Amino acid sequence: MLKAVILIGGPQKGTRFRPLSFEVPKPLFPVAGVPMIQHHIEACAQVPGMQEILLIGFYQPDEPLTQFLEAAQQEFNLPVRYLQEFAPLGTGGGLYHFRDQILAGSPEAFFVLNADVCSDFPLSAMLEAHRRQRHPFLLLGTTANRTQSLNYGCIVENPQTHEVLHYVEKPSTFISDIINCGIYLFSPEALKPLRDVFQRNQQDGQLEDSPGSWPGAGTIRLEQDVFSALAGRGQIYVHLTDGIWSQIKSAGSALYASRLYLSRYQDTHPERLAKHTPGGPWIRGNVYIHPTAKVAPSAVLGPNVSIGKGVTVGEGVRLRESIVLHGATLQEHTCVLHSIVGWGSTVGRWARVEGTPNDPNPNDPRARMDSESLFKDGKLLPAITILGCRVRIPAEVLILNSIVLPHKELSRSFTNQIIL
Repeated sequence: MLKAVILIGGPQKGTRFRPLSFEVPKPLFPVAGVPMIQHHIEACAQVPGMQEILLIGFYQPDEPLTQFLEAAQQEFNLPVRYLQEFAPLGTGGGLYHFRDQILAGSPEAFFVLNADVCSDFPLSAMLEAHRRQRHPFLLLGTTANRTQSLNYGCIVENPQTHEVLHYVEKPSTFISDIINCGIYLFSPEALKPLRDVFQRNQQDGQLEDSPGSWPGAGTIRLEQDVFSALAGRGQIYVHLTDGIWSQIKSAGSALYASRLYLSRYQDTHPERLAKHTPGGPWIRGNVYIHPTAKVAPSAVLGPNVSIGKGVTVGEGVRLRESIVLHGATLQEHTCVLHSIVGWGSTVGRWARVEGTPNDPNPNDPRARMDSESLFKDGKLLPAITILGCRVRIPAEVLILNSIVLPHKELSRSFTNQIIL
């Protein structure tokens, strides 16, 4: 039997995903029409022998998360449980803390997936590689260009055996163009090195004599504390993929991930893609429209558009490379490009909302999505336009490269601004 663990993290200060994470936990943010982690769960559920999927994080188990878990269990006919950490425990601390739940039933191995990655999830291929040559740790790797590789965990492998000889998380100089995808397959014995790190943390801090400081010992970083330490010892191997992969750290990367998943729907979920029909809106490229959305026949949608639950799209609206979240209203002849329109927002007639895409270089097959800061020299950089929840934009207003926080009503044009 097999299990899967999805690391969903928790609320953090200064996240690049705000204001989108104000309304729902980031793992539940809709990408290509479904919650971000539903793509992970769908991939795990398709692996033969999968018996249980565990979510580990330190979000409070609120109503949206509970409803999602109940719906996922019914849809995939698998136990899907949430295990809440008592404090942020790092990428490995939660695995060790909930080791008994992970190992219950004696699984052959278990997948570990970071929630904030977009991928085609070649889990079956990883399982085949693991069964051919069993080792405690198998990492999914892909390639990046020399400059962008510095933003990721870098892997130096033996090209014949694929053993990880050296691992450095976000190195200061070039190490390798093979990067860590944040998707792993672990054997049960992989938890032993995590136990060693935990015990070392206890000894170093003498935490057994300091009541209330146990979270310091429980915090384990897979990348720095385990992978870097065990590289070159015959325990960690890498499985390379040339499939789709990207991190989801910002609004721009969410739009890019939506584009990738919408493209995959051609093969995996063609029923989710809207079709151009007589009397219906004009569909260009890959578009997702929730069944409850109301779209005027003269609207032009696509490519790469996702329209959520209860959205109203008026006559003559033009939508391209955008996500419109549930309950939003786009009035007549609105133009929305490279933007995310928040929950319950209203964009008035003849208004234009446009962001600047930050896509990977199309001429570089190894280029990845840049996760740059929103600011440089005190100024907001050109970026995806984000409208927070319940934002109202009157008619004939122009919004370019701006972030509008929730509960705002605008009365004039804005360019490269944050409206608080």
